[in-house]
Order: sequence, then structure tokens, then C-alpha cells
Amino acid sequence: MATASAVLKHKSHDENINIGLKKAYRDSIAESLSQILAATYRLTIKSHIYHWNVVGPLFKPLHELTEEHYGKLFAAVDIIAERIRALGHLAPATLGEAADFAPKSGDVGKLTALAMVEDLISDHETAVKVMRKAAEDADEAGDMVTADMLTDRLAFHEKALWMLRAIVSE
Repeated sequence: MATASAVLKHKSHDENINIGLKKAYRDSIAESLSQILAATYRLTIKSHIYHWNVVGPLFKPLHELTEEHYGKLFAAVDIIAERIRALGHLAPATLGEAADFAPKSGDVGKLTALAMVEDLISDHETAVKVMRKAAEDADEAGDMVTADMLTDRLAFHEKALWMLRAIVSE
């Protein structure tokens, strides 16, 4: 029977992984997924802050939409991080300067609901571009799991963009 210390012995994240994906690809896609993870955190934080602080005639629809979005974005963080782990890499312990993800506290009170929506649109568009490239890379490498995950994430972001654009249209 294995001893507790043997069972709990730390194994390197550089273990020999043989899942049909080349190491160079796994390294590259893990980096892309780390960028996507950071973009997802950024949108989670901004959506949550805007949810709390939106005012004006768009309060109710934007308050409800941002709540729906930050919930889905927060769930996506776990999915993305777990995919990075499944590819043999550590999920990033630091995602840059988290304070840089959020608008400056003094600026939030000055932002109109329309400015908040435009900011979210910009961040969603940036995330979609990185995701689309990573999904193409995953598809070319035969990494159906990552490609499928990213297709699901793209569908969320493109729907979010449609809804946000509908709010600001005249």
C-alpha cells in the first residue's frame, strides 16, 4: 500500500504527456489560452463594476445584462484554466496587474451607461480576435477539445456583442 507521502509527492507539470498533440503546439496554445483567460477576467471585473455603478435610463437592462454576463464569464474562467492544465501547463498564477483590468475608481462615476457599454464592446471585440486565432490554431492541430471550447466561448462573446450593440444603437 502506498504511503501518504508517496501519494502526495509533487509531480512536475512537465510530465510526459502523450495525448496526440505536439509539445510545441501545447506550449503555444497554453500561452494563447492564458491571454484569453486574462481577457475573460478583465471582462468579468468590468462587467461586475459596471453592474454596480450604472445609472440613468439604461440602468435596469444594463444592470441585468451585466449580471448575466459576469456570471457566465466567471464560470468560463474555470473552464479555460482547466484546459490549460489538461494541456500540461500551470494555469497562470498572476494575470498581470489585476488593478489594470478595472476602470479607475474615480472614472467609474464619470462614465455614462453608453460609455460603459462601449468599453465592454471594445473588450469583447479584443477577446474575440484572440479567441478566433487560437481556435483556428487548435483546429489545424487537431485539438478538437480546445477548438470546441473556444467555439463555445466565441458564441457567448458574439451574442454579448450583439446585445451590447443593440443597447447603444439609435
